[in-house]
Amino acid sequence: MSALVCVARIGAAHGVRGAVKLWTFTEDPFAVRHYGPLLSKDGKRQFEVATAREARDHLVATFKGVTTRDEAEHLNGIELYVPREKLPATDADEYYHTDLIGLAAVTTDGEPLGRVLAIHNFGAGDIIEIAPPKGATMLLPFSNAVVPEVDIAGGRVVIALPQEIEGEDGGSDLSARRPRLVRKAHGGGDP
Repeated sequence: MSALVCVARIGAAHGVRGAVKLWTFTEDPFAVRHYGPLLSKDGKRQFEVATAREARDHLVATFKGVTTRDEAEHLNGIELYVPREKLPATDADEYYHTDLIGLAAVTTDGEPLGRVLAIHNFGAGDIIEIAPPKGATMLLPFSNAVVPEVDIAGGRVVIALPQEIEGEDGGSDLSARRPRLVRKAHGGGDP
């Protein structure tokens, strides 16, 4: 089986008929209905979305075979995965988190920095986390200025360390600082 990609997480029960809150990590929240059976992290359990409707910041969903609040409560916290090949292809300069995690990170001079540990978004744009061989991890903006090259086939990302871009004119060129689009679906590791 190919790598699994986390596309959603089941939250608390909603109502008395087996519905749950469902947080999706896909560009289109309703896409989870079209990937076929969703799998638990270990691949041993399958879930099929029966219904889904939009709520404030999540979906309210039911799964086939789950009809009571008690059954729904036992699902709280389960992450749902699909095989990577079931996800749509990405456009240029668009990446799934799972495709970036584990890539080598090198400076613009080709010096090794470490590996991509994770991609985060705390509300102000995507952040790339680099784990060096020693020391604390680095959190850097995932922007064209800081990450000028992503070479998935070559297994690396090029990082322009912040001290190399501090002297840039901070005036009008916002495109250099604008984060690239990164699809929310992330890899089989922890979110």
